[in-house]
Amino acid sequence: MRDDELLTVADVMSRLKLGRSTVYDLIRSRRLPSITIGRCRRIPARALSDYITNEMEAAA
Repeated sequence: MRDDELLTVADVMSRLKLGRSTVYDLIRSRRLPSITIGRCRRIPARALSDYITNEMEAAA
């Protein structure tokens, strides 16, 4: 996964094994940064990587 890649919500759902509403909850709560291009929501791959790292550190 490249750091400059933009992921769809479906991509994030697949990678985290989470449902659509959970991913949108993470976006709404600003725990997972995203951008909107037109009517499409995109999550930078770097933001997903940072989210995973932060969750792992919090769990440790």
